[in-house]
This record gives sequence, C-alpha cells and structure tokens, in this order.
Amino acid sequence: MNTQAVWNQHADDLRYFIRSKVKDPVITEDLLHNAFIKIHTKLDSLKNHDKLKSWVFTITRNVIMDYFKSQKIEVTSDILDTCEEEYPLVHTEKDCLYGIIKNLPEKYRVPLFLSDIKGMKQTEVAKTLNQNLTTTKSQIQRARKLVAQGFIDCCGFAINEKGKLIGEVKDKDDCKVCAS
Repeated sequence: MNTQAVWNQHADDLRYFIRSKVKDPVITEDLLHNAFIKIHTKLDSLKNHDKLKSWVFTITRNVIMDYFKSQKIEVTSDILDTCEEEYPLVHTEKDCLYGIIKNLPEKYRVPLFLSDIKGMKQTEVAKTLNQNLTTTKSQIQRARKLVAQGFIDCCGFAINEKGKLIGEVKDKDDCKVCAS
C-alpha cells in the first residue's frame, strides 16, 4: 500500500477527526498534512496492514497533541478521547519509550530527560544538576544506550550495520516492559 492509497481511504475521516478537536479549518488542513507526512515517512514500518486504520488515527492523534502542546493549550479528556470503539488506539514506540525511561536509574533518567525530552543543551543540564559536563555527557550517552537496549529487550529490536535501532513495536501484551 502506498501513501496515495492511504490518503484516498482515510483522509476524509482523519480530517473530520482533526476538525472535531481543533475547530479551525485552516489548522485542520495543516495538521492533516503533517499527519500524512508522518504516515508517508513511516508507512514502510507498518507490518500488519490490518491495523492501518488505528495506526493512522494514532499518528493523527499524536500530531494533534503535539499541536496543542506547541500552542500551550491544556489537553482535556475530550481531546484525548479518540472514540476508541470506532478508532482503537494501537501500541506505539512512545508507550515503550515511556516504560523504558521510567525504569532507568535516576542518575541516567534525569539527564536524558532534560537533554532529549526538554531540549536543554548538555551544558545547561550539567549546571542544573550541579555536576561537570563530562559526567553529564557520559550519563546521557549511557542512558541512550540503555534506552536502545530497552527496545531490544522489550520488543526484540536490533541494531543494524549502521548502528541504528531497527524493529517493530509488538502488541502491548507481547511487550516485556509495557505488559508489566
């Protein structure tokens, strides 16, 4: 299946879904296109095409959430509600990542969070944690390796010949970290 086929099949439903959350037609179109950029770039990672509908709705939901965060709009339960009976949510990398980071030792979790999630420069992280830059860099690198190992342990990912993490997130019940 290609992106054009996904667009033909789901664009109208996704547009309606986005519009129900943001109310603005211009922003709706922007978010729809942002969602399809993500769908296009990740479409080859979808192994089970039976889950296509829930997968595209999950991506779209995440695009909406990112928009609200960027606009500093409070996220309420009606925004989070995706009509789960009609559009069931799929288990994503974010679910696994949350569990993996949560299980990291604090000395790795905090610098990684400040650097990679909050977007602070490593020098700022070092100052915030009142430690030297070398220690901070080492902790962040170690945390990243532990996160990669977490995906290997949880979901059976692998490291390719270029040193990149590759794989597919399993169903939640099959994930060792997320199922617990």
